Amino acid sequence: MVMLKGIPRILSPQLLSVLARMGHGDEIVLADANFPTASVCQNGPEMIRADGHDIPAILKGVLQLLPLDAYVPKPAAVMAVVPSDAEKGLKTPIWDTYKSLLDEAEGKKVAVEEVERFAFYDRAKTAFAVVHTGETALYGNIILKKGVL
Repeated sequence: MVMLKGIPRILSPQLLSVLARMGHGDEIVLADANFPTASVCQNGPEMIRADGHDIPAILKGVLQLLPLDAYVPKPAAVMAVVPSDAEKGLKTPIWDTYKSLLDEAEGKKVAVEEVERFAFYDRAKTAFAVVHTGETALYGNIILKKGVL
């Protein structure tokens, strides 16, 4: 927890540092509890632990500080449901929560890309950082691309 005015209490000093150091076009992954964060971060992104916190709460805090990239058609991405789960009718209600938070933060509708599972892992390996959370919703991962002020 950071003891500063106007800073969401859920954002750790390490996460604040990452957000400040990110540049235009850099990406950050908010990863669910099942995400292979340690292996994804082995040779690339900075790993931030946020165990015990859900992604919507962290996302809401991050979006108070992080501008989304207005120069790309889809500045946010989720992991697409794999075909076998789609065939079973698996739903992803957490995505509606994310879209609502994104739209509210940006004051407009934000387009969200669906990225195939292994392509999502590859993209995460090139991110600036991965925040490993306690989120238990299936397909709860989201990538944000930083914009400009």
